[in-house]
Amino acid sequence: MTLGQPTLLGLPYDASSSFLNGAARAPTVIRAALACESSNAWSEAGVNLGAPGVLGEAGDLALGTDAAATRAEIERGVGQVLASGARPISLGGDHSVTYPILRAVRARHARLTVLHLDAHADLYDEFEGDRFSHACPFARVMEERLCDRLVQVGVRTLTAHQRAQAKRFGVEIIEMRAWAEGVRPRLDGPVYLSLDLDGLDPACAPGVSHWEPGGLTTREVIGLIQNLPAPFVGADVVELNPVRDVNGFTATVAAKLVKEIASRMIETAI
Repeated sequence: MTLGQPTLLGLPYDASSSFLNGAARAPTVIRAALACESSNAWSEAGVNLGAPGVLGEAGDLALGTDAAATRAEIERGVGQVLASGARPISLGGDHSVTYPILRAVRARHARLTVLHLDAHADLYDEFEGDRFSHACPFARVMEERLCDRLVQVGVRTLTAHQRAQAKRFGVEIIEMRAWAEGVRPRLDGPVYLSLDLDGLDPACAPGVSHWEPGGLTTREVIGLIQNLPAPFVGADVVELNPVRDVNGFTATVAAKLVKEIASRMIETAI
């Protein structure tokens, strides 16, 4: 791995999901979409991600169903990618994986902004009795001060409890109704991107467990990625559920976003 090389790491885990499982199958289908000859390996900025040494591959972590053991293994695995000098693009998996990822990332970055794209704020103190549910990762992140700023975009499901949590932790939320009025995030670096595919409108990404109409378009998400002025130090793309996908359409969207994230990492070298 070369210094700063964007590197894929699969996190096949969904035992902390509510409502539906299936996201553990996502790393395989995202990689298949990346390799599919229906498209090519070039980003819109002209980076050939298929050229030797451009996009790294760290394989999948061996993850079971024990949540505590999984968190420890994810933190270790992401830490190894970072220790090599690479920048991880983690393929989830449900959104619970972001908490251990950020434990590893924070250990190497004294300053860190997290940009979180999602229909949900994932700030529950606990959900259905589980403090490590995929509905809770950012409550744990903020409790442990794993970032200096948490900026959320695309949220459209806030409950009273989550609004209170956002106020408690100082989370900056651009809800979809504000986004529609033209509000945009102002970020400085370094930035970690956590991209839940249900942040997109279901018309753009139907292969997710929690459909929430009224979301971001694929073009809007690509624009956010491409126009971010600060460097990405890592990213995750989570919550693809192949069980609910339509002809691999959402996997193709995920692959497109992975290419643009990797390309932006290369453009904004650290």
